[in-house]
Amino acid sequence: MTSTYSSLHDNYVSNKRRSTSCVTLVVVLGCLTVLGIVLAIAVLERPPAPKDHETLPEVGCGSDICTDQCSMALVESIPQHMKFKPNATLGISLEKAWKDLLSMATNQVDVSSFYWTLTGEDINVNSSSDIPGREILKELEELPSRNVSVRVVTSVPSVRTNSTDLKILKEKGVQVRKVNFGRLTQGVLHSKFWIVDRKHVFIGSANMDWRALTQVKELGVVVYNCSSLAKDLLKIFQSYWVMGQPNSTLPQPWPAKYDTAINKHHPLQVKADNVSSRLYLTGSPPSFCPPSRTQDLEAILSIISEAQHYMDVAVMEYFPITRFDKPQRYWPVIDDAIRTAAFERRVKVRMLISCGRDSDPGMLPFLQSLASMDSPRQDISIEIKLYIVPVGNQSDIPYSRVNHNKYMVTDKVAYIGTSNWSGDYYLTTAGVGLVISQHAPHPIWETKALQGQLRAVFDRDWFSEFAVHLADLGHHPDCALSR
Repeated sequence: MTSTYSSLHDNYVSNKRRSTSCVTLVVVLGCLTVLGIVLAIAVLERPPAPKDHETLPEVGCGSDICTDQCSMALVESIPQHMKFKPNATLGISLEKAWKDLLSMATNQVDVSSFYWTLTGEDINVNSSSDIPGREILKELEELPSRNVSVRVVTSVPSVRTNSTDLKILKEKGVQVRKVNFGRLTQGVLHSKFWIVDRKHVFIGSANMDWRALTQVKELGVVVYNCSSLAKDLLKIFQSYWVMGQPNSTLPQPWPAKYDTAINKHHPLQVKADNVSSRLYLTGSPPSFCPPSRTQDLEAILSIISEAQHYMDVAVMEYFPITRFDKPQRYWPVIDDAIRTAAFERRVKVRMLISCGRDSDPGMLPFLQSLASMDSPRQDISIEIKLYIVPVGNQSDIPYSRVNHNKYMVTDKVAYIGTSNWSGDYYLTTAGVGLVISQHAPHPIWETKALQGQLRAVFDRDWFSEFAVHLADLGHHPDCALSR
């Protein structure tokens, strides 16, 4: 591993070159005012389709309300030795969510992860905090012996480790494919999700890494008994799977079997526990999205433009540039949308940005620029805090003790994704997101609606001792931006 990774969990090789086949489309996104947001989206030229695409299941429910139960739960991993107040809102633990999914699997488990490091040896660390990771690896190993088919897709290029996880899994009968996103799009496969028995789904910030279970603050969502959503996510998985074949080429267009009936304009509608929900999945990069799939960037910009009262964002990294281009390019697409929302519609913006020992100090001037718009006199509200996970006596564990969350919640929707907020993640890198819009009576909203729970989690973190106002940072040994 080298210092070119600002975090083991997210950043990839910076010596990539922009493909000369990229072209730029200018898309004007309308909003409620006469002013629009001009969005530049790089779309890769797509070669002819490969011939051996496998059959995919159709998405059920059509445009009607789905009969699936589709119960949802917030999932979190809180690093060891971090304590919150006794009455604080907490999601299901990541360890429990993953183990529950593995125990209920009867037929098929498909996993997408940027990289695999489920044991301490994978990164030359001896720590008892890797025990949950070892247990997850063991349970995955045993699935084929239970006649459960397991498929794994991971990235090339990936993080440099000594990991033997995938070798062990292959020996036990797990099918593994590595997708060369470096060759296909000049990016990486950064998506993190599970699909179990084509009806249960996990999407979130956590890679298949023991540190995600005990040393890194993660957030995701698990959706149970939701075959329509699971089968739709399976189409994204399958696009990675076929591109993991030797000499694969990106199809243009993607065959109709990869199309989706679920998107921003036609969300999946479900009702459970007196909570009505509208859901859809998003994807990136553009070259992996058929026209019917809402792109990740399109969803984020739409969510920002539709917010009326507040917008809370928690991401590990925020850069209005393309970080891994040589040379880097200014990319203010999301930044402009945030400023527009705060200035034109007086949306109250709160942003919780992670700062750890390995964070890139180059992020600081961009955050300061955005925060400088904050002006109570003019009713413009953009507040930015840095979230610092205390390192304590865990300093021997590299690329840990960091807030890895990637989500947004507004007065309209909740969004849980797998990407940091910089240009590369939406132009060349594979990621997914889940957009959730819910309605429920007020008492139920606070206890059973995931949207309400996510806002409570943000408030918990925002007002915690671990969140420091940008202007109050000073010197902090656990935050690289303060050095």
